[in-house]
Amino acid sequence: MDIQTNSHIQLIDITTSLNQEIAGTGTETGVCIVYTPHTTTAIIINENETGLKEDILKFINTVVPKIRYAHDRVDNNARSHLQAVLLGNNACIPIDGGRLALGTWQSVFFVELDGPRRRRLVVRTIDTTRRT
Repeated sequence: MDIQTNSHIQLIDITTSLNQEIAGTGTETGVCIVYTPHTTTAIIINENETGLKEDILKFINTVVPKIRYAHDRVDNNARSHLQAVLLGNNACIPIDGGRLALGTWQSVFFVELDGPRRRRLVVRTIDTTRRT
């Protein structure tokens, strides 16, 4: 799955796209694995509410302050790498009824930390439906 980001740091709700990917596989029961192979991006699950999304971005920027890091001498994006470490690069989500088995308010987000860029997500499903 490809994603075009348009800001240096942003949250992109990918829930609908993931459910479309799952529908294309025919998997009714199983697991969806979402992985970002970029070291300055992350995958998180949380509520898709404007204020909370602003709070998440503020939190990320507060926990990893804008200072000079050793890696900055290479390509000036150490902060983005550290923010990604904080959040993680994957999620493993149950599939039930051919859709992600998320909580009522949960959404899956791709987190851009060093954009804007063209990004790629790796999505895999494991079908655990018993066939007799």
